[in-house]
Amino acid sequence: MRNAQLGDADIYSADIYTEPDADVHTLANLGPLSHLAGMWKGTGNDVHPSAEVTGSDLFEETYDLEPIDPQTNGPQLLYGLRYHTHLVKPGEIKTFHDQVGYWLWEPAAEVVMLTLAIPRGQIVLAGGRSSADARRFEVHASRGSETFGIVSNPFLDRAFRTLSYRQAVTVNDNGSWSYEEEAVMEVEGRVSPIHHTDRNTLVLVAPPDPNPLSGGWER
Repeated sequence: MRNAQLGDADIYSADIYTEPDADVHTLANLGPLSHLAGMWKGTGNDVHPSAEVTGSDLFEETYDLEPIDPQTNGPQLLYGLRYHTHLVKPGEIKTFHDQVGYWLWEPAAEVVMLTLAIPRGQIVLAGGRSSADARRFEVHASRGSETFGIVSNPFLDRAFRTLSYRQAVTVNDNGSWSYEEEAVMEVEGRVSPIHHTDRNTLVLVAPPDPNPLSGGWER
């Protein structure tokens, strides 16, 4: 099976129903995502659209990533982490940002995928090429794409239209990991696009539990 270009479906045989054999131990098969498993905390920075063009806020983040059982779409095999990240401003209780989804690794295609859903009525599927041993990788999505794309509710698409999304992840030598994400947006009443960015470095506070098929959760 040859390496694929991003989104290349031709790496698979004509048999779209037969599933491949999968290793039940997800934690051993996450490729570049293996460094992300567990619960993490950190203080980051958010730059976002506001009535004054842009605003900036610090946030405290708890990012929990737990391994899931291997997933198949016929011959396509995916290993992944189910995640929930929750942000608050320092000293506050009110949620600043809440997000759920999956980080996925497809070994045969050497592709990382991110699914992203937020409770403001927006979802994203982003993807990018990576080697299994990479310590830095990126995923991208764009509005209008039928594969790695962005879908928003009607108000957001009118007033705060997201044109593209990018997230870069770097695994640091001290065991922490950092991300930088950017959404390029057309904001109603603005002439030029706005760049909504978030950055954080996260430190491990609890290890992951094994996926159910390989032993189940202990927490």
